[in-house]
Amino acid sequence: MLRSISFALSAFCSVAFATEIPENTLDAGKVTAQSKPITLLGQGVKLNEQAPDFKVVDGSFTPVTLANYQGQAVLISVVPSLDTGVCSIQTKHFNEKVAAQFPNIAMLTISADLPFAQARFCKAENIDKVVTLSDSVWRDFGQNYGLVIKDMGLLTRAVFVLDENHKVVYKQLVADLSTEPKYEPVLSALKSL
Repeated sequence: MLRSISFALSAFCSVAFATEIPENTLDAGKVTAQSKPITLLGQGVKLNEQAPDFKVVDGSFTPVTLANYQGQAVLISVVPSLDTGVCSIQTKHFNEKVAAQFPNIAMLTISADLPFAQARFCKAENIDKVVTLSDSVWRDFGQNYGLVIKDMGLLTRAVFVLDENHKVVYKQLVADLSTEPKYEPVLSALKSL
């Protein structure tokens, strides 16, 4: 019951914030849900450009920014909600199969879930190598990366790899929101760092 209330509150707040965000024209038409195109809101990012900074919160509602990972390569796995099957699989995949191969790369999962829900998920699923961060407070990450789903307030599924200078060296917007990302290109991008 608490999970449902937390999710509903997060979604309601998300919709309120999302009405003020401009459309992401850079990535227009690249993502579908149930075979229908979805509109993404925010700036969008380009390959080989500096990754935008962001402000999210950790499980204690402590602000975290990209600057917290200064001088470190970063993988950012973005999911709509950890309480869904595909998002859970994606997060567990990076935690179990990727993080151990790349111990010097910061592995982040960002969603619009409340930190309480993220902490519960991590405890239940033994997520201990990937850091979960919440975009539920300011929507700063979703806006700066162009990933807010219009009229839902959730983030679309995506993966980014940033080098140690935080230049975007890999970007994958998952074309169908209900499918997992393609993991092999992500691994190739990580190996090239």
